[in-house]
Amino acid sequence: MAKPLVTCLWFDGQAEAAAKYYCTVFKDSKITQVTPMVVTFELNGNKFMGLNGGPQFKFDEAISLMVNCDSQEEIDYYWDTFVNDGGTESVCGWLKDKFGLSWQIVPSNIGELMETPERAKRVMDAVMKMKKLDMKKMEEA
Repeated sequence: MAKPLVTCLWFDGQAEAAAKYYCTVFKDSKITQVTPMVVTFELNGNKFMGLNGGPQFKFDEAISLMVNCDSQEEIDYYWDTFVNDGGTESVCGWLKDKFGLSWQIVPSNIGELMETPERAKRVMDAVMKMKKLDMKKMEEA
C-alpha cells in the first residue's frame, strides 16, 4: 500500500516556531510531534516535517506551497497574514513568509480561468500586473 507523501521543510533551528506559526495561519492544523531535531505537523490535512537542519540550505522560489482560495476574502486573509507578519510580497500571487518559504495564494478556480489558450493569455496578462491576486479582475479578463 502506498504511503502518503510528507513534505520536509529544512529550517535553521526554527522548525517548531514555524510549525506553531503555520498552525495559527491554517485553521484545520495541528502539531503531532516535537523532538529537538524534527517537528511533525498537519496543515489542512497535509503532512509536513520541519527539520532543524542548520544554516546550510535556504528556501528559494523553486519550491512553493500553493493555497487554493474560494473567495477574495480568503486570498486577502492568507496574503495579508503572511505579508503583515514579516513576509515579503512578490508578483503574480507569490510571497515569502517570515521564514523564507514561498507561497502561492491563488483562486481555486484558476484552472477554469486558463481553459483555453486565448483566455489563459488574457488572465496571465492581468496577473502579470498584480502582486496579490484579484479574483474579480482575473475572472473578467
